[in-house]
Amino acid sequence: MSETPRMPPASARVSVVVIAYNDAEHVGDAVRSALAQGDVVGEVIVVDDASSDTTRDVLAAFDGDPRVRVLAREDNSGGCGTPRNDGIAAAVHPYVMFLDSDDLLLPGAADGLLAAATRHDADVVAGVCVRRELPEGRETTWAARLYDTAEGAALPGTVLDGVEDHPELLLDTLSVNKLYRRAFLNEHGIRFPDGAFHYEDFVFVARVHAAAPRLAVTDVPVYVWHVRRQAATLSISLRRASLANWEHRLAAHQAVVEVFRAAGKPALATAAQTKFLDYDLPMYLRELNQRSEEYRAGWWDSARAYVSAFETEAVASATAPSRWIHGALAACAEPYALGRLVELAAPLPRLIPPYHRSAAGRPVLADAPCDVPLDGLAELSARELPIAVDGTVSVGVTTRLTLTVHDLYGKADALRPASVRVEFAERVAADRKVAVEAPVTPVEGGWTASVRVPTSELVCAGRLAAWSVLAEVRFADGVAGGVTEVRAPQGYAGRRGVVMSRTARILLVQSHVSARRGLILRLADGTLGARRVLSGRLRRLLARR
Repeated sequence: MSETPRMPPASARVSVVVIAYNDAEHVGDAVRSALAQGDVVGEVIVVDDASSDTTRDVLAAFDGDPRVRVLAREDNSGGCGTPRNDGIAAAVHPYVMFLDSDDLLLPGAADGLLAAATRHDADVVAGVCVRRELPEGRETTWAARLYDTAEGAALPGTVLDGVEDHPELLLDTLSVNKLYRRAFLNEHGIRFPDGAFHYEDFVFVARVHAAAPRLAVTDVPVYVWHVRRQAATLSISLRRASLANWEHRLAAHQAVVEVFRAAGKPALATAAQTKFLDYDLPMYLRELNQRSEEYRAGWWDSARAYVSAFETEAVASATAPSRWIHGALAACAEPYALGRLVELAAPLPRLIPPYHRSAAGRPVLADAPCDVPLDGLAELSARELPIAVDGTVSVGVTTRLTLTVHDLYGKADALRPASVRVEFAERVAADRKVAVEAPVTPVEGGWTASVRVPTSELVCAGRLAAWSVLAEVRFADGVAGGVTEVRAPQGYAGRRGVVMSRTARILLVQSHVSARRGLILRLADGTLGARRVLSGRLRRLLARR
């Protein structure tokens, strides 16, 4: 295969850099998605990082395409940064985009980003990345609060000269959902970390922001990030069961902070620390109960050493649950109140009972030996309160959910709860929801409610349906609390059963508890659905051997 650039189309403006290592199964689709962008893409540079499988044989099929150029590395770099840097150095067009071999560019991505770059004379244009869970196919928008206008995102359509006035953009650490002016990258010497450096995107994007680019934010659909949790080799972001992965993330985040400080942008360094407390730290903490005792001890030691040195302003700017988690790490030399911290670190935080107080009567996270005050609890709004809602479910022709809403140091009682709105959210078809509301009745320590929904409304014909259960407490003056995940009470075990619907359809039903004690309801309709459930159970049994 030739490494010499061929004559590009006259309209070519973009070089797409694809990196690949031992990914013969997917790299062809990635390259085709780049070529499908049309003549605006003048070259697709595929950097093969010394693959030992048939990746190069797959790439040989593109040898007749004048836009495809393969750079074959002789030695594996150990990471993703070096091959991307090779691609930048080889690129000849004014703009560059990045694509991993197991992902896809969406149709029109290059055209849409380039149009915004031209219209706004932008150095960088950011667009929408979709996370697609495989094999289920569930899709969610990456950093939805930044890019999804349906979720209230306000930045699409804006042009920024640097991000210091919008530090929330630090949440988007991806390099692949953006178009870059190549001259801007070269002028500022912006490259990825070389070698076996994981989370290299973090540092590259920080270097971009530190150079204060003219940045256009769009809602252009750009990238499909495939999340393959059952792959033989997991992507770096899915290797959180390894303590080394956590340590790599710490190193990458520390490098980000140092990039901003070296660039004379202390406000961004502080914002990066706040982002770590609100996003990175809870992501790992919420999985901690699934890890070994050795892992938990090592994680706690490294997390404590790192966040204890954070700036006071960074901690003060974090959400209340993140501040309390930081307080527990700073105060306690060994893992402390993990069950409570795991639930506090959930995407929808909740503070579970019992609600402890210090000898002086102040709300605290848990009993001694560590006295971690819940500073700022009194100032939280109704939507910010981490209220816990427990639920038990029984399924027949009708699905009945019995709820217990826990009072939170009297904060909920002061708002006078009136009802609870329950939403069953399908975990694959994210837009499919079933909602029902019921009044609450006072009981000791909180309130109770019961909701019912026809089980047939929770069935997806021919496939397994899995439903998360969410709750929103509504108060007497019309104020709504924050949405929380309904949790299984202590000691609740999942149940399986067979239900006959009103139309004589057989339904296989399972109530399940997630790792963070969230309640999940699974239903399979008919023979096809039952077969899928049983085959999944068989696979799990075989995996244990």
